[in-house]
Amino acid sequence: MRDEKGRFIKGVHSHKETEFKKGEHWRSEKPFWNKEWCIENYCNKKRSCKEIADEFGVTEAAILHWLKKHGIERRDMSEVRKIKKWGSCGSDNPMWNKKGELNPNWKGGISPERQKFYKNVPWKRACRIVWKRDNSTCQRCSLSKDESPDMPFHIHHIKSFEDRDLRADPENLVLLCEVCHHFVHSKENTSHEFIQEV
Repeated sequence: MRDEKGRFIKGVHSHKETEFKKGEHWRSEKPFWNKEWCIENYCNKKRSCKEIADEFGVTEAAILHWLKKHGIERRDMSEVRKIKKWGSCGSDNPMWNKKGELNPNWKGGISPERQKFYKNVPWKRACRIVWKRDNSTCQRCSLSKDESPDMPFHIHHIKSFEDRDLRADPENLVLLCEVCHHFVHSKENTSHEFIQEV
């Protein structure tokens, strides 16, 4: 039963047959609600919270909630590293000693070139033009530098830095706040906003 404002009235039951009985739940029971199942999968089989969460279509936080509720201690980082290959040291690590072209993140040895470029006059001139053109405002979220003086702002290359002809071209540059710049380079940017392939 509800009052005139639509709120449930404490202690008043609407219908005995439709009420939840003690021990019942409106969701169907999940295996990770069971302590023994968690011990078997998380502790004995060394499955990660993410792996378990993905299996049941829930968040990692949900799994962590049940581990805590069951009093099961989470693994510390040294234990996680023993299980994960990315934690392997030395020659056991698949990325060990992969430098230059052997590293999947290698972009042709442009790091020293990039550092030198960011100190030159054409880059500094391009930055002044972009700040003025974009009115000291993030072109994604419209945050103004005046409104948020503590927020760092970045000049972003729409076509990658690898394209030498467009590095200092203001038409290829845009002003973004730090938060938006991180978003643009993240996997969350599925529409490739402010990104063009070279």
